[in-house]
Amino acid sequence: MSSFSDPNAVARYAEGPVRQVPGFHGMQQMAALLLAESVPDDGQVLVLGAGGGLELKVFADAQAGWHFVGVDPSAEMLKLANLTLGPLASRVELHQGYIDTAPAGPFDGACCLLTLHFLAAEQRLHTLTELRRRLKPAAPLVVAHHSFPQAVAEKSRWLSRYAAFAAASGIPASDAKNAAAAISDRLPLLSPEQDVALLTEAGFDNVELFYAGFTFKGWVAYNPS
Repeated sequence: MSSFSDPNAVARYAEGPVRQVPGFHGMQQMAALLLAESVPDDGQVLVLGAGGGLELKVFADAQAGWHFVGVDPSAEMLKLANLTLGPLASRVELHQGYIDTAPAGPFDGACCLLTLHFLAAEQRLHTLTELRRRLKPAAPLVVAHHSFPQAVAEKSRWLSRYAAFAAASGIPASDAKNAAAAISDRLPLLSPEQDVALLTEAGFDNVELFYAGFTFKGWVAYNPS
């Protein structure tokens, strides 16, 4: 995650997800729609991993009455979030840190996109548990991140597909292959079954898959009523 503290890398951040995450814009739009099923018109939404502000802007554009708390460990990424949001920033309260830095809420909904794959299983469980504790009863959590089979042959096949998509989207093929290798070597990856198990162990119910794009998966889950 050190690149998220590099001002030059941060400035280029918005170019990356569209080229690396299949259906990136659609995934964000679906996340907004899933939240809107439960979050009231004047709702409060917690966004963990909010640096860059991309999903915050999508959500704020879609729902004029929502207010947000965004949390991210990178000061540079939070600066970028402010720039991305522009006048919408008046509806967003940004905090530098991790889940334990987030206000207690309770919130009407929460979202964590392209973030949990940086956390080992124990840290993910803690993060998911603390997210649930900050939600109102029956409130939704939307998550999406790298999640694919981890057996050696399957892992290699899916990462090759990730690299192929990135190359087809304009990233130099050598860079795409290097990125896939870095993901394999450096990220504490889990399988979809393990991700669902962690959501359940953290206390969420009604876990539903809503998004699948090569190595990426997304779920919506709910704090019990």
